[in-house]
Amino acid sequence: MNKFKGILYIICAGFFFALMTFFVRLSGDLPTMQKAFFRNAVAAAVSCVMLLRTEKKFHIQKGNLPSLFLRAACGTIGLIFNFYAIDKLNISDANMLNKLSPFFAIIASYFILKEKANIVEWITVAVAFAGSLFIIKPSFDITSIYAVIGALGGLFAGLAYTFVRKLGQRGERGPVIIMFFSVFSCLVCVPFIVFNYQPMAMWQLGYLLLAGGAATGGQLFITKAYTFAPAKEISVFDYTQVVFAALLGFVFLDQLPDVYSWIGYAIIIGCAVYKWYYMKKH
Repeated sequence: MNKFKGILYIICAGFFFALMTFFVRLSGDLPTMQKAFFRNAVAAAVSCVMLLRTEKKFHIQKGNLPSLFLRAACGTIGLIFNFYAIDKLNISDANMLNKLSPFFAIIASYFILKEKANIVEWITVAVAFAGSLFIIKPSFDITSIYAVIGALGGLFAGLAYTFVRKLGQRGERGPVIIMFFSVFSCLVCVPFIVFNYQPMAMWQLGYLLLAGGAATGGQLFITKAYTFAPAKEISVFDYTQVVFAALLGFVFLDQLPDVYSWIGYAIIIGCAVYKWYYMKKH
């Protein structure tokens, strides 16, 4: 029953994160930093309220501040790159490139956490990166540059998740990590907004607030999922986010990925499924 709950929660998280990308795209032609600010402002407010209701409030475990800064910095860069890619690519392509993050996390964990991956994990990393080339479609076309930026978003997200794991090992609370990242991201975005603020219509502000709400919901659902089941048993279901994003893009935005993107999806998700099966078996 716990495993079923974990799967259900992580699928819900995938749906909410897909909604986030959908609302970001619907918010229209606004500066990326402006979109990132409002997305994180909602998460910052929610996480602060959650912490105020706890006994320890905003207390940070001793020695965790450097890792919190690194997690926040990597997460902020990853988020900005991802939002930029969402505006320029099909939202399913942008989501899939961001989902390279678990494979980047394997590499980052080797250097940051000294966790050695086995040969099977390294092979899945190499094959997944090969699959990403079908989505990036390397060329001198500007779309390829946008796709590379999306992949870099996955790189920094993978680094951020590695520091989340390190903080978890050191006993830091989840809401503290979310709050620190959200507030840090908002502060980074403020100077850009001051000098490059673009007036928004009410509908644009509404979509950005919906994006922030969806992102917060996704974060809460994915945190809940991992309290019911370990990552090795349910993490592969996180890729349902790409399916939801593809459906939203097709139905509402008239976006249909080309055949090369579908091949890339199949390779990357196939690697994730195989890695999940291998880790569960061994």
